[in-house]
Amino acid sequence: MSQSVIHQPRVAWDAARAFVRAAGGPGYEAFAGRILSRLGTDLYGELANTRQRLLTASVESSDSDRFAVDVEASKWRVRLEDLLRNRPDLVTAVRELTEAAGAGSGR
Repeated sequence: MSQSVIHQPRVAWDAARAFVRAAGGPGYEAFAGRILSRLGTDLYGELANTRQRLLTASVESSDSDRFAVDVEASKWRVRLEDLLRNRPDLVTAVRELTEAAGAGSGR
């Protein structure tokens, strides 16, 4: 019987980038609903905050937009690493949400 090793920092990084893309994308509402049902109200609220910061940055200038995406992805990486460290049982949910975010962005 083989057992796979889950590299939580990689799962968190992949998810962080996908979550930020979803926060700024047209499928935000559906994705936010999935976050709410799978990860709870705290992360749902953080996703809404991320979306607001991304929208604000996109209005201000294209340079700050790219910077905002990088900053938000970094915040989400830390947030998700902490989540997975404290709740390793959520790794499947995070992976599924990462895939859903990728599918929603047309990838």
